[in-house]
Amino acid sequence: MATLLRRVLRPLCAFPGGPGPPAGVPFRAVSHGTGLLYPEHIPTSVLQKVLLAAGSAGMALYDPYRHDMVAVLGETTGRRTLKVLRDQMKRDPEGAQILQERPRISLSTLDMGKLRSLPEGSFGRAYLHFLDVNVASGRGMTRVSPDTRAPTRFVDDEELAYVIQRYREIHDMLHTLLGMPTNILGEIVVKWFEAVQTGLPMCVLSALFGPIRLSAQAGGVPRAQDPGSSVFSLLCGPTGAYNC
Repeated sequence: MATLLRRVLRPLCAFPGGPGPPAGVPFRAVSHGTGLLYPEHIPTSVLQKVLLAAGSAGMALYDPYRHDMVAVLGETTGRRTLKVLRDQMKRDPEGAQILQERPRISLSTLDMGKLRSLPEGSFGRAYLHFLDVNVASGRGMTRVSPDTRAPTRFVDDEELAYVIQRYREIHDMLHTLLGMPTNILGEIVVKWFEAVQTGLPMCVLSALFGPIRLSAQAGGVPRAQDPGSSVFSLLCGPTGAYNC
């Protein structure tokens, strides 16, 4: 029994706490001789994925700011939905190009100078303001940016691993579109939007159980502004389009 338990939990021992590869590096496969499908990949069995999903769900419910646990939950429960998102991207010309080129969204790939030159009221200028608040001044509940998103580890398909990585990197853009802060209330609203738009089990679970963490003094869930866009349009949008 002890031997079996060690085998099941081995992926957790290989779960590094530090950041993954630089966010500006394209998401590519690695040598097949290593048994790894992409950088940071940790192969896992079905049983291991079940245990990882259960453990990460419990920890994420206990502490919603454990973004690493939310990430593990998304990777271990979302394979079927990621296939649907991948197929939708393939049917879109820009989405197919993105899957081919594997661009990354990061502070190093965004043209900050162009964003600052855009007029007030544009999406690019609003996104820049979000970054200024949450990265430069640190006035948000947490310091967040595309660079702080956890690298994909437990998805046993290189293409699907890129899809969920891109989903993470556009997450802050959804905060911008919805006008939501990065506190628990704001995250719940964004997760509801993502759940409807993507159907990812992690988003559905977060939207349903996230309110449990709200205290009676927290007030109601804030009303989101009309996003005028969708998750899919950001998944398939070229990186340059976010500078407008």
